Amino acid sequence: MDIKEFAEGMMIKHKTNNPFFIADELGIIIVYRRMKNVLGFFNMYKRIKIIHLNNRLSEKLETFVCAHELYHAIEHYDLNTPFLKRSTLYSTDKIERQANIFAVELLLNDELLREYPECSLYNIAKCLEIPGKLVELKTLSNLNRNMNR
Repeated sequence: MDIKEFAEGMMIKHKTNNPFFIADELGIIIVYRRMKNVLGFFNMYKRIKIIHLNNRLSEKLETFVCAHELYHAIEHYDLNTPFLKRSTLYSTDKIERQANIFAVELLLNDELLREYPECSLYNIAKCLEIPGKLVELKTLSNLNRNMNR
């Protein structure tokens, strides 16, 4: 299963694309902390999964960071993932790229794009505060075929 399918499956299973609701249903704790240059990170303590978010983020960027860290909590819980910083947001590291793809596919999902066909992908992404270059991670291959459904 690819990451796009995984994100779509999570949305179907949890009936939402909201990473905070999904985390709650999965028993993942979200903690807000004051962090200077760190946007967020995931860790596990005694089998308890915890997403740490910078308490100074805008609501929409906070949602993106939560989605990114949610993927780590689900798929990379046994790895030591680095802190997500503004300077590392565009990392080419495999696990960071996977988490970014998941966040983009979850938040910038095909249903949303179908709902606003008059808006460009980049305009919708900008409204959601999905970081610029990460929009290019969105897979559009099946979107046109499903537009008439």
